[in-house]
Amino acid sequence: MEFGWTPEQRARYDDALTAARRRFAPESGTPGLAPGDWRALGELGLLGASVEPKYGGGGHGALDTALIFEAFGRGCADTGLVFAAAAHLFACAMPIAEFGSVTLRERLLPDMCAGRTVAANAMTEPQAGSDVATLATTATRVDGGYLLDGTKSFVSNGPAADVFVTYATTDPGAGHFAVTAFAVERHADGVRAGEPFGKLGMASCPASEVTFTGCFVPDDNVLGERGQGSVVFQQSMLWERTCLFALYVGLQERLIEQAVEQVTRRRQFGRPLAEFQSVSNRIVEMKLRLESSRLLLYRACWLIDRDEPDTLASALSKLAVSEAALAGAVDAVQLLGGRGYLTGSGAEAALRDAVGGTIFSGASDIQRQIIARELGL
Repeated sequence: MEFGWTPEQRARYDDALTAARRRFAPESGTPGLAPGDWRALGELGLLGASVEPKYGGGGHGALDTALIFEAFGRGCADTGLVFAAAAHLFACAMPIAEFGSVTLRERLLPDMCAGRTVAANAMTEPQAGSDVATLATTATRVDGGYLLDGTKSFVSNGPAADVFVTYATTDPGAGHFAVTAFAVERHADGVRAGEPFGKLGMASCPASEVTFTGCFVPDDNVLGERGQGSVVFQQSMLWERTCLFALYVGLQERLIEQAVEQVTRRRQFGRPLAEFQSVSNRIVEMKLRLESSRLLLYRACWLIDRDEPDTLASALSKLAVSEAALAGAVDAVQLLGGRGYLTGSGAEAALRDAVGGTIFSGASDIQRQIIARELGL
């Protein structure tokens, strides 16, 4: 197995890291996507990194895409903005690219990759979070398409979205084939996005409810086939649970850099903090968690690139990275002391942003259940 990066990968990572540091400031705390920032993400290739070039994307595989998001997670202190880009690409653009018709891809993907439009994934419902097989939203067959009725909750990018990738029950009682996936455009009659939720972190990625009321969706906007919604969703989750969480690998790297700078510069009791074993040990643990989770994530991406996507590898990666990022953020706040507790330090924002990583894309305990199931337990 090859653990090194090619010169092209290194150059791409370095370019992305430099661009992120130069272009993007820490989040303001005000909910919402800044249009200028979103277009810049498109120009820098983040919003279409894994989409085919003929639709405006970069054509990168899973690992190369993850490296780009890792660089942005490290270089951009506005984690919410990078998360919004990842949700847009992996939960929306990739399902359209992999399951949409040619005409749908040609109509939607170029603007999505360029940052001219925003996409949001509408799966979660008030009574269907971890259990996505019990969707109350329905899609009723009519001439030429479907009528959608229902409410989705916790829709990342929802208030700003121009396109929604959503899922609805078309065949109750059909088990694994009960749900169908759709791409719904914001201007369609019967689509209403609610006001942004107040959230603990990631303010730059606004989230809201989205309601569909008698919303007509033409047949051409179906992703895959009728009843294939679970397949579409699980494929998007493979992308999301691997490549999206690369941004949290980058966040861990940024926190370690900040902690090392702090403990080597600050002195207490006549010597640098770094000379206290309890301090250095804490940073060693941060580094250990980072490198362990990084390897799991790279392996999951590598398997996708080999056309051998693995549910176990994806779940292990997501669990390890999200838990490591949260633990690392707590350590960073402790190492920075009072400064780390202050807004504007970077550490407290990273802590708030890291909490969500253990909840969305399948909570940590759900990942443990997936892992147990894959082990035959």
